[in-house]
Amino acid sequence: MNRIALGAILALVLTGVGLFWWQGRAEVERGAPPPLPLETAEFADELELPHAVVGDLLGPEPPQATELTREQRRFFRYDRDRDLRITRNEMLSSRTDAFRKLDIDGNNLLTFEEWAVATVDRFEGADTDGNDWLTPTEFATTRPRLRSTPACRC
Repeated sequence: MNRIALGAILALVLTGVGLFWWQGRAEVERGAPPPLPLETAEFADELELPHAVVGDLLGPEPPQATELTREQRRFFRYDRDRDLRITRNEMLSSRTDAFRKLDIDGNNLLTFEEWAVATVDRFEGADTDGNDWLTPTEFATTRPRLRSTPACRC
């Protein structure tokens, strides 16, 4: 019973404080002077927009869009920092879609270790010179094989 009474008293006190605060702010707003008209303001000339003659000026050229080949687009999907090298971390970070294909033991559960081993093996197989990064030529060997049969059985 004491909690209910204390809660009711506290609610009334907070409501009263809120009303006094609200009324106090209203009085401050009511006592503020009205804004000066733009003609009589000291800074009326500053509000005008500047004029410039741009007849002979040229801006910078827009960047040229380059057409990438399909293999270059696939390479840059993995090469996040665009240094023309795919590190092991870059290769592993974008391979999350292949989890279901990598279930080696067939238990419909794919552990990170199963996935990482297959991806690292693929990376090491493509890294022919063993320098822990893939060049565009080395990366081209990781291209998925094309299907010989159509995906749909219409």
